[in-house]
Amino acid sequence: MAKVLVLDDVMDAGILIKTILKRKGHEVFPFTEEEDALNFIAKNHVDLAILDMKLKKMTGIEVLEEIRKMDKDVKVIMLTGYPTIETARQALNLGAAEYCVKPIDKSELEEKVASVLAG
Repeated sequence: MAKVLVLDDVMDAGILIKTILKRKGHEVFPFTEEEDALNFIAKNHVDLAILDMKLKKMTGIEVLEEIRKMDKDVKVIMLTGYPTIETARQALNLGAAEYCVKPIDKSELEEKVASVLAG
């Protein structure tokens, strides 16, 4: 299955996503620090990155920009508890495949991940 990186400022959120996606056979790497996540992507192939919009030092959009500089093929799903038209537009313009509003439920997450990876 897929290698999935999860970046959220709350480790419990990353662990929850890991638990859900592991059941589907994915290998999931949760991070709370932007630098750690970006270093991981620089050194490892990742099929999908799930990024929270509100992080500790950067925004999810800034992390997405950095990922695009390293690997244009990583598929991205943005998560936010604070949706705005502007951040949705920015994320999609940078190539995010999905923009999801928290709290995301288990079946919606599984569906979105399957859809993005298939596309």
